[in-house]
Amino acid sequence: QKNPNILLLIAGLIYVNVGDLAKEGELYEGFDEEYECPILDEDRVIDELEEKMSEGGVIIDYHGCDFFPERWFHIVFVLRTENSVLYDRLESRGYKGKKLQDNIQCEIFQTLYEEAMSSYREEIVHQLPSNTPEDLERNLDQIMQWIEQWMKDNN
Repeated sequence: QKNPNILLLIAGLIYVNVGDLAKEGELYEGFDEEYECPILDEDRVIDELEEKMSEGGVIIDYHGCDFFPERWFHIVFVLRTENSVLYDRLESRGYKGKKLQDNIQCEIFQTLYEEAMSSYREEIVHQLPSNTPEDLERNLDQIMQWIEQWMKDNN
């Protein structure tokens, strides 16, 4: 199976997981007792990423997107998961109660896809299935093809 980080390295791209970035830099503005998680300080995240994003060649990984500037992205991929698969994934991560139900509802109502469509030009927003290891393989192949084409078109 392909290693996503190796592929990004080969493509010459930098991968940033916003959750990890926030944890390392303590980019929070409080703690949400109901969801039992820290509250991201979006302005500090933007400040932290601004220079890196202006240089280009960066892939951002996060479960939301409406606070990122449109100028940062040439393409946006929204990973979609069937509810039964998502439920099991989230439950295995320790999600329960309202946090689990709200995440499932988000997927049912396409909340993140709608957020991406309203935040960026529609033609750059794409949905990808994310249910199986085979989906991961196909998604990586599709993203790598897009990167290769973009590099040809822009170099």
